[in-house]
Amino acid sequence: MGNPYTVALILLPGFSLFTLGAVRAAFTVANEVEGDAVYRLRQYSPEGEAASSQCGLSLAAEALAGLNLEQPGLLLLIADERIDERLSMAARHQLGQQLRSLGQDGVWVLGASGTGAQVLAQHGLLDGYRAAIDWQLLAEAVQHYPDTAFVPGLYELDRNRITAGAGAAVIDLILHWLGKRHGSMFAAEVALVLGLERLRGGDERQPVPASAQPAVGSIRLKEALELMATNLAEPLQAEDIAQLVGVSRRQLERLFRQHLDTFPSRYYLELRLKHARRQLKQTTLSIQQVGLACGFASGSHFSTTYRNYFGCTPREERARHAMPLVEAYKAGEEME
Repeated sequence: MGNPYTVALILLPGFSLFTLGAVRAAFTVANEVEGDAVYRLRQYSPEGEAASSQCGLSLAAEALAGLNLEQPGLLLLIADERIDERLSMAARHQLGQQLRSLGQDGVWVLGASGTGAQVLAQHGLLDGYRAAIDWQLLAEAVQHYPDTAFVPGLYELDRNRITAGAGAAVIDLILHWLGKRHGSMFAAEVALVLGLERLRGGDERQPVPASAQPAVGSIRLKEALELMATNLAEPLQAEDIAQLVGVSRRQLERLFRQHLDTFPSRYYLELRLKHARRQLKQTTLSIQQVGLACGFASGSHFSTTYRNYFGCTPREERARHAMPLVEAYKAGEEME
């Protein structure tokens, strides 16, 4: 048999151990099913010899500069948080160079999970492709990268680009990709060993978090919640949502009152505000950018609405979150 096919896992800051484990498990089982080491996994970090995970655990990883570009392979970005400002300028530059080099030769398959598709899109590597991305970034990605056809599904395979949304969707992506290379029976056998009952289709929508699920089942309500969750930057009117899910506005309001004890407009606003709060805490986007990404056309409207709901302004929220980091930095200086 020929040389093993290289699978280069690029661990970006804040990656999920679950996602990494799922990918490694899928390819490990694939080797077991094939009875040979057909896939060779390597871990790389844009920042050197270690990669920091979402939970703070650091894993050993090779420097990205050591990636051999001469042999064909699959490069998969493992990302579960925004990395806009989490990488140094030098690391971002090197990552961009490597990605563009691989994207030009057409031999490597470029893939991403979670928020990783945003990185590929930033470097123009998804222009003209369909792609999946973490549902929380979908509306923003559609707005910022018009040359990419972002979809709300679990995963997407388009020629030599493969992408998945958040969480377990990456398992479905890898299994489907393995099925393309080895046949559907091979993928089914790998899935069976992994304990999966079925292979999910890429067009299945990413699930809305449990906090957004209705207490009592309602297909129309679930569809309305998904529309809201994937249209945060440009909020839909209640009439449009009702029409898209096939009910009248009055029926839609009745569903929300019955299952969630609120009105559609109120629920939608809370969803946008909670998303804004996460953005303020987890990203370095400006307050104005956060407001725009959450559907607020003016900074004053965003600030007033945010204060009325959370009891503090976006600026105060950002300062409050940054304070522990400043104190920790000062404590570290005193210890030196």
